[in-house]
Amino acid sequence: MKHTLLIGCALIALGVSGCAVGPDFKKPGSPGPTQYGQAGQPLTSQAVLGGAEKAESGLQGGAQTLHPGQDIPAQWWQVFHSPALDKLVRKALDNSPTLESARDALAAAQENRLAQQSAFYPSISGSFNPTRNKTSRTYSPVPNSNQWLYTVHTAQLNISYVPDLWGGVRRGVEAAKALRDAQRDQLRAVYLTLTSSVVQAAIDYAALKAQLETTESLIKIQRDLLESARKQEKAGEFSLNDVALQRTALAQNEATLAPLQKQLEQQKHLIAALVGDMPDAPQPEFTLNDLTLPSDLPLTVPARLVEQRPDIRTAQANWHAACAQVGVAVANRLPNVQLGATPGYAAASIAQMAAPGYGQWAVMAMITQPLFDGGLLRHQENAARAAYDQAAADYRSTLITALQDVSDVLTAIRTDATALADTAEAATASGDSLRIALAQYRYGAVSQVAMITVQQTHLQTELALAQSRADRLSDTVALFQALGGGWWNSKDSELPRNPSWHPDKGLAVLLP
Repeated sequence: MKHTLLIGCALIALGVSGCAVGPDFKKPGSPGPTQYGQAGQPLTSQAVLGGAEKAESGLQGGAQTLHPGQDIPAQWWQVFHSPALDKLVRKALDNSPTLESARDALAAAQENRLAQQSAFYPSISGSFNPTRNKTSRTYSPVPNSNQWLYTVHTAQLNISYVPDLWGGVRRGVEAAKALRDAQRDQLRAVYLTLTSSVVQAAIDYAALKAQLETTESLIKIQRDLLESARKQEKAGEFSLNDVALQRTALAQNEATLAPLQKQLEQQKHLIAALVGDMPDAPQPEFTLNDLTLPSDLPLTVPARLVEQRPDIRTAQANWHAACAQVGVAVANRLPNVQLGATPGYAAASIAQMAAPGYGQWAVMAMITQPLFDGGLLRHQENAARAAYDQAAADYRSTLITALQDVSDVLTAIRTDATALADTAEAATASGDSLRIALAQYRYGAVSQVAMITVQQTHLQTELALAQSRADRLSDTVALFQALGGGWWNSKDSELPRNPSWHPDKGLAVLLP
């Protein structure tokens, strides 16, 4: 017995201290580029709309400056200085079923990781088996009492342990931990996507509302012009064709109201869904003038982006898990040792179990080696190595896409600033042209065709202006989302909730 225990302890020590088979995961280095886009491209994006007075008039036309290395606040949406928007985002974080699902998935991944660690320890189970037996008279009586009928109470422990000789268990735990990390970063990605979607939905709602109000304003003018045209037709100053032209222009613009109203109502339904409400629940109103365009924007260098983007971190964790699974597959093909012991008692009565001499035990050891399985384990190892290569390619693809996202947003910030300035200038000119044409129209100094052309031009430029203003706000949202959203600066009270029973205590599981 003493020698058996010594051998068992030696095998356990070997399993704990031995090297793990399979490749060791090496964290990928920083990406090669040191900046986004073309080399030497300026990092400052400025656009002032037709003078300082227009830049300060709420047209989202002020200058924006990018600051490389500037950190990102956790509540990045507060840069728009809209209390209603801040309240809406916080409501979404409290009520979103998507976020709740991601939290539950993280809790499950954490429990799976802890469950995987149980293989490090012996498995112990207990049993109590009372039986009533009869021995055939062909045999001698079995019990010590020489009776043909007897009762046996058996109490026994079943102890088994498989030493981790090749590190397969450690690789399995390593894979489970990497998958837990991937799910943690996936929760961060859901958090970022949710907040970005809520802010973007509010901006889209404000843009649609501005377009609807612009169209309604022009329709009101056109109705007044139609009424004036009818009066002048009766006076003989206008022809029926002039009246028909004005009525056609009015009808065309009135036909655009229903699609805009439909989009506005659907956008309200989207906001309700994002914050976890029913479609008919009341939601706050947003206008473009309620949202302030931030003048200073952060810009994370590519080397830091890999630590901030949840999708890159998720891809890296999945790559790590795939690497560990190669070690598991390799270990499964190697010899293994299983140790076991069954100490217990067997007595005719329960009272006898407390007496000496009724104890029994057995110790065992078994070495197993797969000999033939039709190529199962070999193909499983090949599949694990292929999955590892696939995860590496997925990581590179995710990294390239992330760099592209940031580059695209920076391009949009620059070009949309210029586009807004040009659109605002066109809208100012079309507004002046409409006022002049209206004054001339009253004195009959402009034709009906020219008047309708001026109206349509003004409507198109005003609609384009509303969209351009929304585009600049959207570019800011896209930048914060592309850079990771500042989750690393969140405090426990400001991050999504975790189940109170979670072993990682509170929200620490969300942090690096």
